[in-house]
Formats: sequence, structure tokens, C-alpha cells
Amino acid sequence: MIKLTLKELMARKRRLAGSFLAVFLGVAFLAGTLVLGDTLQSGIKGFLTQAYAGTDVSVRNATSVSDAPGRIRGMIDGSVADRVRRVDGVAAAEPVIQGSGQLLDRGGKLIDVLGPRTAGNWISDPALNPYTIAEGRAPRAAGEVVIDRKVARDGHLRLEDHTAVLTPQRVPVTIVGIARFGTEDAFGGTSFTAFTLEDARRHVAQSPGRITSVAVRSAPGVSQDALADRIRPLLPQGVEAITGERLADESMAGITSSFLGFVRAFLMVFAGVALLVGGFSIHNTFSIVVAQRTRDAALLRALGASRRQILLSVVVEALAIGLTASLAGAVGGFGCAALLKALFAGFGFGLKATGVVFSVTPVLIAVPVGVFVTLAACLAPALRASRVPPLAALREVAVEHAGTPPSRLITGSVLAALGTGLLLWSALTGTLPVAGLGAVIALVAMVVLGPVAARPVAALAGVPAVRLRGAAGGLARQNAMRSPRRTAGAATALMIGVGVVTLFTVFAASLKATMGDEVARSFGGDLVVSAGGYGAAGFGPGLATGVAALPGVAGAAGMGSGEAEIDGSDRTVRVADPARLAGIVRLTVRSGSLTGLGPDRIAVSSSAGKPVGAPLRVRFADGSAQTFTVGAVYAPLDAVGSYLMPRAAWAQHDPQGLDSVLFVDLRPGVAAATGKAAVAAVARSYGSPAVQTRAEYTDAQTAPLDNLLAVVYVMLALAILIALMGIANTLSLAVHERTREIGLLRAVGATRGQIRSMVRWESLIVALFGTAGGLGLGLFLGWALVAAGAQSFAAPVVQIVVITAVGALAGELAAIRPARRAARLRVIEAISAA
Repeated sequence: MIKLTLKELMARKRRLAGSFLAVFLGVAFLAGTLVLGDTLQSGIKGFLTQAYAGTDVSVRNATSVSDAPGRIRGMIDGSVADRVRRVDGVAAAEPVIQGSGQLLDRGGKLIDVLGPRTAGNWISDPALNPYTIAEGRAPRAAGEVVIDRKVARDGHLRLEDHTAVLTPQRVPVTIVGIARFGTEDAFGGTSFTAFTLEDARRHVAQSPGRITSVAVRSAPGVSQDALADRIRPLLPQGVEAITGERLADESMAGITSSFLGFVRAFLMVFAGVALLVGGFSIHNTFSIVVAQRTRDAALLRALGASRRQILLSVVVEALAIGLTASLAGAVGGFGCAALLKALFAGFGFGLKATGVVFSVTPVLIAVPVGVFVTLAACLAPALRASRVPPLAALREVAVEHAGTPPSRLITGSVLAALGTGLLLWSALTGTLPVAGLGAVIALVAMVVLGPVAARPVAALAGVPAVRLRGAAGGLARQNAMRSPRRTAGAATALMIGVGVVTLFTVFAASLKATMGDEVARSFGGDLVVSAGGYGAAGFGPGLATGVAALPGVAGAAGMGSGEAEIDGSDRTVRVADPARLAGIVRLTVRSGSLTGLGPDRIAVSSSAGKPVGAPLRVRFADGSAQTFTVGAVYAPLDAVGSYLMPRAAWAQHDPQGLDSVLFVDLRPGVAAATGKAAVAAVARSYGSPAVQTRAEYTDAQTAPLDNLLAVVYVMLALAILIALMGIANTLSLAVHERTREIGLLRAVGATRGQIRSMVRWESLIVALFGTAGGLGLGLFLGWALVAAGAQSFAAPVVQIVVITAVGALAGELAAIRPARRAARLRVIEAISAA
């Protein structure tokens, strides 16, 4: 039986080419996602290993108030380095100072990088310093610095050039050296500026006796663990010694849990969508093929084959396709990973488009998943094939049942009611998990009800207002109505793809609308000075003072942020002058007062659940702790967050306190352009951060969403492509099934053009059915998820029209080959076909 099945498969391999491609593309995407994750992890791990390769022990502040990768801990006393040097087994111990340092280019503007902009001291011990001088020399005098090669190239800087570093004070410097990070031009997307130790103490640590950490190299024969154990007893309270291996592992864990975790989850969503769409295409193909071979299966039953053997034959056929396509897809995944890296890099996400990591893990995961999806998709057709009675071989039988059982309508209606109810409940209560469950149930309901809706929807093509032209249009409508399961099966794959595209489009548009509403609701001023996106450290508080002194400015308030441990939990704290901030930002004080908050008082949002007068225990990054008293409670406002601390209190624990945003209110009668020019002139000394109107600020905040949405569209194009192939495969199989019918149509006078039009109209009906269902599903799910997240709903009309047009175009493209094949059938051969 298996031998017969394999012969049948080889004889009909063209029919199953679409299923092969659907599995191949889905598995290639899944494998590419896994390979890209491994590649990124390997690359980051290589950077971290290189960064800490010569460090056997690191002595640092024991307090951690943030798990964010790259977050610099608080300072420790510099005398710790002298203690460590005296420990037996220490070959070298170098003080390390690290903090914010933003290098300016030749024109006096900040150099744009994708990571943190750091500054510190040049470490003299080559084994402890991951940087090596590529040009010039190390800094030896005040005002001399070494910079990494990438930032030198991006800022058009060369040796002996004069520029400045913001720490946040503007520090004039001369470039005396250009360094490389091992074999790379920089440490990932970061920038690094190295002063002498004395300059680093003065400008970065802003204290002659404070350092960030001590990097320790052990003597030959002394292990990292042994050296750390010897150092720990000599350290003061609040200071710890960890091995270099643990330091690298901690950094890797932080990056994995944030950046890598997000990237993998993000890509897995689209791999899952591609596999799901591919599964429906496979299911539809097998349903048609099995239905067309009904008499073959019945004849085998009449000759003595058991139901189990018939079932096994279909399963073996699916297994052969699934295994072959999955193996090919796993290999193709390595090329897909390179394309994904190029895609992310092309949209500004900073991933190199060269080289991937080859490992067996993606293959071991992707191949079984591909085989499982294929087998699961063919299970129902296989069961139907095994139930064919032997007498079916002796008489003509319908290839497919034209109707749909009442149980499908009942089941689908119950699921639709349940899913809709859950989505409405989540919208009212704001429970996202319930919204997710409701979305899954609603999707299943759409799939179940597809064949029920296919016949009446296809019948709409006969309504006078939208009647398909000519006899070809009428035949296409009748063909779509005759096989509702087939029509719905082909349309479902496209419906899922269009639904996900619509969902992301609505979600992104709603998020942008929410941000715009939040800016309009929270900010009453005219201009905003923004430090920029990720990697931009901010600017000094002096900018707010300089802008406030301008004659055309009524008020200016800067705001920064930092991390602290509040009542035992890591929290983000906003730092500003609360009274001045309240004059520009619409802070609604519910109790207490923002005026006169001293260094021991803090303002909190009502969402924090603390009344005026309540104590708050705050531990800062430098390890010190202080009990604050709640002096004011304000209404929740995203721009300000849950905790607002006076700058005077924060500055005692963060010598480099920076503002990330500056709100400016112009005097009445001052034009926005005039005020903008005056503010920009003051901001020039701070690296020329962007000065924006409220509308420009809103657009800048939402711009990353446009890039992300562009990536989403490109990756979801794969799901649309698989759905398009599913429609084309369905039409090809339908043309093969209706060979005699097409021959009779040609015999009674139908032209080749009419036959082509018939197939194209049928494809258009299927595509529009899937597109309309996907749009409805995506809009409803988008509304429910947005409502559950308490955001402003927005449905972008232009994008929705484009999605509809693309769906219709997909139908036309899918019909090209089947229509051409149908038109080329020879009349006599078609009429005599079995």
C-alpha cells in the first residue's frame, strides 16, 4: 500500500507543488527566525566575552536598581582600588570610571549612534582594556581623548581635531587616539570617549574620590573564584566582588531577557502566521485531491483494502511532502535569516546583514514543526478518504458535497457568540488576556463559518449593482457557490493574512492616535526640546535655565528620568522642578501641593496608591537609602509617570543628572517659528538637540512605529504570498477536476478568452471573500485589543483601501496560471477526459 501511495505521489507531484511550497516557506521562515536569534545571541555574546576577556574579577557597587542591559551602577569610593591591589594573587587592578559622554561632530552636533553614548577613563593595562589603539596614542594630558573608530568615522573626526564632549557640561577636547574594540570598530552600537583618569574623575564622576568599579587581573595560577573570595573580606559594606565570567553572564542574561527576547517573540509571531496560513492551504489542497480520488479509494476498498490502509496512504503522502518540504525549508532558513538581518538593517534597526550562525538546533525544531503542521492539515481529508464505501467505485459520485451541515452553522455561531462576548468584556474591563482568548475563539469561529458564508457571499456577485459581466462572470459565480467548502478553504488562508495585517495597521494607528492625544492632553506649551530616541543620553539642566531666560519664553521646564528602588521594587522616577513643570504640563494635583517640595519630599501619581504624608523608602543606584514623604498626589499622566522627584534630591545621588525633554511655553504674541529659532540658538551649545512644535514632537515620538510597521508589512507579505499560492493551487486543481466541463463549454462555443475570464472572476470572488473577512476580523480584533489597552481607536482609511486593493490584486495574480492552463485545454481531449 505504501509503495502504491508513493507511485501515486510521483504521478501527481504537480498537483501537490503548492503544498510543498507552502510548507517550505513556512518552515524556512521559522528556521530563519531561530537562526537569526542564534546569530544575534552569538554576536552579542562574542562582544561581551571580548569586553570582559581580561577581567578576572570586577569590584563594583552591590546595589542594583534596574535589570536593563547596559545600565551603569552607582559609584564607589576610589580607595577600594588601593585595597584590591594589596591582595595576594592580584597582578593588576585598574580603577574604572564610566558614565554619560556625548561626543560632538565637526559641526558641533551630537553624533547619532544606536546605543548608549559613554565616556570614561583610558585603562593603561592592555589585558584589562578591551580597546586597542588603532591610530595615535593614549591620552596623557588634560583635554586629550581617545574615541572609537566608528564614532570617528560617523562624526568625520580625525587625529588632532578639536571638538567637545557633553558630560553634561561642555568639555573641549583634542582627539589624540582612535581605538578599536578588539577586531570591531566599536562595541556594538555604543560610542566611547576615553579621558585620562584625572579628567574622567573631574568630568564624568565629578568627584576626585569616586569611581565606577575596579577591574582586576589575577596572577598566573589563581582562579577567578579564588581571587574573588580573597578580595571580598576587604571590601566595605555595599561593595561586591564578582568574577568576570559572572559579569559576562549577567550582561548576556539582561540582553536576552529584553532585546533578544523581544526580537525572537516578534519574529515567532510571523513565523506562526506563515505556518498557520500554510496549514490552511495544505488542508484545502488535500481536501480537493482526496475528493478527486474518491473512486480510486473506493476501488481499493472493493479490492480488499481496509479503512486503515486508505488512511495510511494519505498520511504517508502527507508525511512525504511534509518531510521533504521541511528539510528543504530548514536549509532555506539560513538564507532567510540573512534576508531578515538585511531587512532589519534596512529599516534602521542596526543589525549587520552579513554572516549567520550555523547550528543543528533550528533544524531539529523547524523540521518536526513543519511535518506536524502538514500531518495536522491533512488529517480531516485522510479520515474522509478512509470512509469512502466500496460501492462508490461502481457509480458516479460527487467530488465534494455542495451543502454544509447544520452542525457547522450551530458550532460556528456558538463560537462566534463566545468570542464576541469575551472581546466585548475585555474592552469594558481592560483585561488583555481575555481579549487574546476572545481573538483566538473569534478566529476559529470565522474558519468554521467560512463554508456557511461562502455561498451567500458568492451569490452577491449576481446582484445587479455588482453583477459580474457576461456569461463568464455568471459561471464563475456558480462555480464559487457550487463548492462552498473549497471557496472558503482557499479564502481562509488569505483571510488570516489580511486579518493580521489589518490588526497591526489598526493597532499602530491607534497607538499613534493615543500618543497624539496624550501630548495634547498633558502638554499645554508650544515647543519641546527632545534628546531623541534610544541611545540619546539627554542634555544638561542648564539648557532649561538658558531657555527660560529668553525674552519670548514664558516658562521652561526640563525633565529627566532614572531608576531607583522604591519600597522594595525597581521603579522609574521622573526628575524635575515639580512646581515649574506643573506650569507647563497639565498636572492635576488631587491632594497636597507641588510648590515647595524639598529634598525629602516626593510627588506621586494616584495610581501609586500612596496618600499625602505616607513614607516612601527610596534606595538609589549609589547604594544610599532615604525615606521620603509624599508631598503631593497628582492624576495619572503618562508623560510624568508614577513618581516625580525634585531635582535637588536626585542630584545628590546622580552627579550627571540629565534632562531628556524640555517643555517650553512661549509668551503671547510670539510666533512659533521665532521662538523655535531662539530656543535652537541656545540649544546649539548642548549638541543641537531637536527643537520641535507639539505636532512635530508627536510625529517624532511615533516615527519608530512607522519603521516597525514597515517591517511587519514586509514579513506578513510572506503569509499573503502563501495564501496566493493556495488560491492558485485550488484553482489549478479545480480546472483539472472540471476538464470535461471546460471541454463541453468550448464545444458549445465558449472562447478561450471567456474560459480565462471565468477562472479569473472565480479567483477574484475567492480573494475578495477572504479580504473582506480579514478586514472585518482585523478591525474588530483591533478595536477590542485597543479598547482593552485603554487606547484611542483609529482605523486608517487609506491603508484599509490599499489592503483591499492588494487583496483583489492577489486574486487576479493567483488566477494567471490556472486561467492560461484552462484556456489551452484541447476540446476533444477535454471532452473525453475521465
